[in-house]
Amino acid sequence: MTSYYIKTRLLGIAVLGWLLAGTPLAHANERWVVLGGDIAETVAALEANINVIARDDTVVYPTSMAALPSVGYLRQLSAESVLSVKPDQVLAAGHAGPKEVLEQLGAVGVSVELISAPPTLNAIADKVRAVGQVTDRRDAAEALANALNAKLDRLASLSALPPTRAMFIMQHSGLTPRAAGSDTAAHTALEAVGLANAFAEMQGYHSVGAEALARQAPEIVVVSERGLAAMGGEAALWQLPGMALTPAGRARQFIVINDQALLGFGPRAPDQLLTLRQDVEALLGITATALISP
Repeated sequence: MTSYYIKTRLLGIAVLGWLLAGTPLAHANERWVVLGGDIAETVAALEANINVIARDDTVVYPTSMAALPSVGYLRQLSAESVLSVKPDQVLAAGHAGPKEVLEQLGAVGVSVELISAPPTLNAIADKVRAVGQVTDRRDAAEALANALNAKLDRLASLSALPPTRAMFIMQHSGLTPRAAGSDTAAHTALEAVGLANAFAEMQGYHSVGAEALARQAPEIVVVSERGLAAMGGEAALWQLPGMALTPAGRARQFIVINDQALLGFGPRAPDQLLTLRQDVEALLGITATALISP
């Protein structure tokens, strides 16, 4: 029987296959495939000395990794595609899959490390430490984790905003925007900066029509860059059915965010949250409190 390992790191290690003895160390001459935008971002932030030769479709930052060959979509991988780049190591987000594909990779001698983290802000630092352990950048990871936690602590310590209802548009589908409800990264982001999610009663992302927009009455629209571009820009945003009936539509109050930087809960997320808080304060006419320090 061929020995192989698939490890899931973070808050303990769950073994999904047969384990090789010891923890894999990063070697510059090994060929690495990185799967998951947050994992790639973390590898880059740690300046890990690993030879990354491929990525998946969700890796769009940094540009150096985005330029690498893609082996497919994170959740719909095929063993043939990954093996075509001849990897020695696969470093992946915990929701990479299917599981059977990862087991096939391990069965032919490719080591697979899964960094599994809940989609919460508190897990960002643990994710950084886990990637640091796999890539042999423990000291750098500890320093980065502490810095990121300090920024999140600063955000949490800011004075409460006046009660303000916001909606988060991730995508645009036909004539209706696709808004974020509870149990989404966007909902977490809105709450983190002190906004109330106008669509918190629904779960996940759903299309919302004119009646729902008028009823929930968001005062601020937070929209992703990709979502705004897909609908045709700011003018198209305000022309969405029902948007003119909302306080946000009447006042033309909206904020554009980089959803990949903010919602991936990688190392860029704390600064993105502080920037979002600054933008909200500016719209509400509040003296800036969320100052970003180096």
